[in-house]
Amino acid sequence: GDVACRINGTAAIDAALAADGLADAAREESPCLGQCDHGAAALVQSVGKPRRTIRATAGAAEPVVVGSTLLRRIGVVDPTSIESYRAAGGFEALHRAHQIGSQEVIDEVSAANLRGRGGAAFPTGFKWQAVADQPNGPKYVVANADESEPGTFKDRVLMEGDPFALVEGLAIAGLATGARKGFIYIRGEYPTAIELLESAIRQTREAGSFGADFDMELRVGAGAYICGEETALFNSLEGFRGEPRQKPPFPTTHGLFQQPTAINNPETLLNVLDIVTDGGAAYAASGTEGSNGQKLFCLSGHVTAPGTYEVEFGPTLREMIDVAGGVTGGELKAVLLGGAAGSFVGPDLFDMPLTMEATRAAGASLGSGVIMAFNEHTDFEAVCIRIAEFFKNESCGQCVPCRVGAVRQHELLIRSKGKVMNGELQLLEDMDRVMKDASICGLGHTASTAVRSAISLGLIGAN
Repeated sequence: GDVACRINGTAAIDAALAADGLADAAREESPCLGQCDHGAAALVQSVGKPRRTIRATAGAAEPVVVGSTLLRRIGVVDPTSIESYRAAGGFEALHRAHQIGSQEVIDEVSAANLRGRGGAAFPTGFKWQAVADQPNGPKYVVANADESEPGTFKDRVLMEGDPFALVEGLAIAGLATGARKGFIYIRGEYPTAIELLESAIRQTREAGSFGADFDMELRVGAGAYICGEETALFNSLEGFRGEPRQKPPFPTTHGLFQQPTAINNPETLLNVLDIVTDGGAAYAASGTEGSNGQKLFCLSGHVTAPGTYEVEFGPTLREMIDVAGGVTGGELKAVLLGGAAGSFVGPDLFDMPLTMEATRAAGASLGSGVIMAFNEHTDFEAVCIRIAEFFKNESCGQCVPCRVGAVRQHELLIRSKGKVMNGELQLLEDMDRVMKDASICGLGHTASTAVRSAISLGLIGAN
């Protein structure tokens, strides 16, 4: 029921359910299932059977640019076979990491200037060094695969097509930081990825590739967007309600089980493999001065070929949409950049380079790599109401500004029917300011960002 599904493919899903004998099954509209490259999708749960996903279209998951790095094994390597992964160079990076030692691994990652690909863009080497510098004792590494940002599906593509690479990347993180235990925390709506990762972890352990001093587990979330926030994820892993913690202290000193913890998303960890094998300097030479290396973008919405696209940092927004075949159904009106927590950008930014520094200067953000295109015929009022509804539903309720503000924002948009009247714009601005200043975590900080940007572009709110 989220934005990309409402734009494309819902009728095809209804037909697929009917053909599968599920036309009369109980149905419930869900938030984004991370299948936006397939137009629309349904998560099917049957008594006594494993979860599975029905997709409207095949999507575009394979590499689409020459020199693809992160996606190069997708469609080439058998994701169920450790032998196939090894034949494609798998575990060479982990072997080299053991040869050069933990500190040199961190030094190479720092030299690469690798920044987190989950949205915060925090320097990975700095994070790993901070954990490594903590006194001897329990330490943990965590892969945050709770990919719940509407419009985001890049990590799903990696995990379904190249699961051993994530396992290897997390093992390298463990070696670098001195952690002896790793966890992959994955959203429960990714049944295929869950099955493949469980198999990859088991095969890697049985092959002895972890070594004697490290092991990892897969943990499955229960469908809470808030658990993508790192401290809420830790609470969930520990068996508590998924609510963010106050910071400081930070995860590098008080993370999982209150122990030093390094947490990265799958795309970040896959970048580490080539940094270790080729060196940080070679990695830093690609991309731009402030945005090094490769980036995965999730193209969806009104584009000809939705999918995961890999490029070096630097192409413009317009160029990325052209790579995905251009806009369908009319002229390009606006792009939602960064997902529901991101912002709408208009024609004046279509030629903006997709780098961290350029988007920051423009008051936008790359976020999780979402590029959702909308043509001139889009009902932006409905889109913004759905985004507001998402944040209302997904707020954990722990802090008052977010718990109340997200609800009031949704009510305001419904009441005003997308128009600005009777001082409601001022009310929205006041709520946005309070949520940004006083919410515990990023959910409250960004709950109004997309709506405010839509108003500023005149997509909604015209009297």
